[in-house]
This record gives sequence, C-alpha cells and structure tokens, in this order.
Amino acid sequence: MSAQTSPPVTGQFAFLAKIGATPEAVATLNDQPYVFFTLVAALVVLILQGLFIWYIHLATMKPEQKKKKEKKGDKKPGGKPPAQR
Repeated sequence: MSAQTSPPVTGQFAFLAKIGATPEAVATLNDQPYVFFTLVAALVVLILQGLFIWYIHLATMKPEQKKKKEKKGDKKPGGKPPAQR
C-alpha cells in the first residue's frame, strides 16, 4: 500500500492551506479568485448592515427606554429596601 500525497499547494491563496483548506479548495480559489472576493465583500456588507441597524435602533430609542446610570451615593427617600416597604 502506498499513501497518496497531494502536491504542494502554491498560488495566491496558498495561505489558506495553512489554516485548514483542502488542496482542491485552494486550487479552485486560485482558478476563480472572484469567489473569494465575493465572499469577503458579502461578509463586509453584512457586518456594515448590522452596525447600521444597531445605530438606527440606538438613535431612535425613547428616553424612557434608555438605562440611566445611577451614582453609588444615590438612594431613594424612605431608607428601606424595596422588600421591606
């Protein structure tokens, strides 16, 4: 029995072989690089869209929906904790 060894991976996307890509995947990316750039562009667009949606959510919150930071010294009048009132 002889073990088959794959040829060394070369080309523009050879760095992907070091992080686990198969030689076939690297060969495909070297042959069709637009696949990789389409993937990267789609990920960037989705991340930007998520940030934009988060910003719209933050900017359109009503004042009563926003959490107010309480100072450590602030206590409500009455002096008793809520469980004893």
